[in-house]
Amino acid sequence: MQEMKENKDYLVRATAADGKIRAFAATTRDMAETARRAHDTSPVVTAALGRLLTGGAMMGAGLKGDRDLLTLRVMGDGPIGALTVTADANGRVKGFANHPQVMLPPNALKKLDVGGGVGNGVLQVTKDLGLKEPYVGSVELQTGEIAEDLTYYFTVSEQTPSAVGLGVLMEKDNMVKQSGGFLIQLMPEATEETIAALEENLKNVDSVTGMLEEGLSPEGILKRLLQGLSVQFLDTMPVAFVCNCSKERFRKGLASLPKKDIRDMVEDGESIEIKCNFCNTAYIFSVEELKQLEETQRA
Repeated sequence: MQEMKENKDYLVRATAADGKIRAFAATTRDMAETARRAHDTSPVVTAALGRLLTGGAMMGAGLKGDRDLLTLRVMGDGPIGALTVTADANGRVKGFANHPQVMLPPNALKKLDVGGGVGNGVLQVTKDLGLKEPYVGSVELQTGEIAEDLTYYFTVSEQTPSAVGLGVLMEKDNMVKQSGGFLIQLMPEATEETIAALEENLKNVDSVTGMLEEGLSPEGILKRLLQGLSVQFLDTMPVAFVCNCSKERFRKGLASLPKKDIRDMVEDGESIEIKCNFCNTAYIFSVEELKQLEETQRA
């Protein structure tokens, strides 16, 4: 299997130990940078949102149907507030932070203080699989650093022992230099020997951004993490920050408002601006367009 070109976001899926391990790894620099530019995020928020976007991309890759949708919400009491990310099965991910411009001093390790920015709270995972009711699982945040919280979620809520690594490295000009992650999960038939070998490998591994800085691809990251466990690569998939908002979607939203609200907007005599939470794109509706909506409601 050929590796994809450098500086292009993608994830790789693999198995190891004769199917006893399922694994994903991704490089997501462009995704995190797109989010940073869209929301003008501070470095600590870029790191927090970039990690959650990467986690969402890898979890989304585990969905089965084209219309299945995953939503991750990190709801903490820290200054960042809530982080929201959605992902589908085809590598399309989007997300936003409630307070994108929060600035914080480095933590005790001289790194971006994501945990301090997120604070204490809850991680909620919603999977809309086309059934009558979506699956919703939630756990208390363990560290607010995202990777450890997702690891805890898989173990407690889905009863799947997992190891999650996520990282975002910033340039001095606050652009994203590296972003990526891995997700390794033990299947029920995993033996004690397999578990011990994986744990030993994980002990000896540098941070995700450290491996990316070495020049390792997602395949290279999994080869290192699964050394001696007969890793087999299944496929690769491009991943990207993609928002499916449109003016027509917001037009339908406006049309669903009470008639009095539309009338008040028309009488104000000024155009209105609506921004998409996920990508920050602004849509302008002129007074004439609002009048048309009002006429449509009367019809």
